[in-house]
Amino acid sequence: MKIKSITPYLKKLALTKPYTIAYNTFYDVELVFLEIELENGIVGLGSASPAEEVIGENSQQTLQNLQTDFVQSFIGRDIRHFRQIIFETHQHFPLLAGTQAAIDLALHDAFGKFLDVPIVDFYGQKIKYLPTSVTIGIMAVNKTLEEAKKYAQLGFKVIKVKTGIDVDEDIERIIRLHEIYKNNLKIRVDANQGYSLEQLKKFLTETSKTNVELIEQPLKVGKESELFALSADECKLLAADESLKNAKSALSFSAIHQPFGIFNIKLMKCGGILGALEIANIAQQANIDLFWGCNDESIASITAALHVAYSCKNTRYLDLDGSFDLAEDLVSGGFTLEDGFLKINQKAGFGYEKIV
Repeated sequence: MKIKSITPYLKKLALTKPYTIAYNTFYDVELVFLEIELENGIVGLGSASPAEEVIGENSQQTLQNLQTDFVQSFIGRDIRHFRQIIFETHQHFPLLAGTQAAIDLALHDAFGKFLDVPIVDFYGQKIKYLPTSVTIGIMAVNKTLEEAKKYAQLGFKVIKVKTGIDVDEDIERIIRLHEIYKNNLKIRVDANQGYSLEQLKKFLTETSKTNVELIEQPLKVGKESELFALSADECKLLAADESLKNAKSALSFSAIHQPFGIFNIKLMKCGGILGALEIANIAQQANIDLFWGCNDESIASITAALHVAYSCKNTRYLDLDGSFDLAEDLVSGGFTLEDGFLKINQKAGFGYEKIV
């Protein structure tokens, strides 16, 4: 079945509320969408939400790339050759993960619908379902506790607390959360490169009895070797995020001395599903657990991440709450949220539908 048309477009979508991380505050998000129509009328839809501060590409650049003659040259190609088209995309747009992801996801969705199977079934479902964490941005201690209470009442079992501006206040936030919820609510931490090594050591020491599940990207990119000053058990708690962009970086962190015990895979960092699977396979051989994350994203790309996450047997953690932050979206469906657990709807492709 041949590709009939390709349509990229950009949408600026409001967030339900602004949130703050160690290096920025966000109020809305620009998402790029790509529709690939087949001759039989099937439409595959992909989405990209590139983070320029991480990968060096923004949504406007992604849109421009998707409007090029190279992308339009996919018209007339057989959808059964979608992996070859993705390979050519990576060759033509190297290091442009947002562009790669939009094309990868749209082709996967179209191919799954063409076969009439969910993408997770195409790759083989290894994980039934897992809980996702839900994120609390950097805010005062009392506000953090209010947010946590709200999410706990909604049925979430795991929260992720953004940190990295004031380590003493961060410690207080985590200790207070643990005092209130004990083991009834799992706590993850995302420092977004906000700590020095000494601050990280202090955080680890003073929160050691709070059962923090993991800590994402505590040090700045390029400072990974400093983590070898920690014990092996402490390193096992750390998740590579901004440091982990592709299979090459995954390989460098998979040696005998590993600075991270967890890899945070985001489709928007590694260019889509095929790039994610490369990282996942390396991690599996190195006995490194997988933690699937996201930016503020459409249900479209969140669902795609969920499909590939459940196809990898070393998946342990989900942080796929990006679509919860949107005040509006262009698609619906894809997955259900039940007491904090994300469950795929088992429809063809990625199983979401465009809102008319």
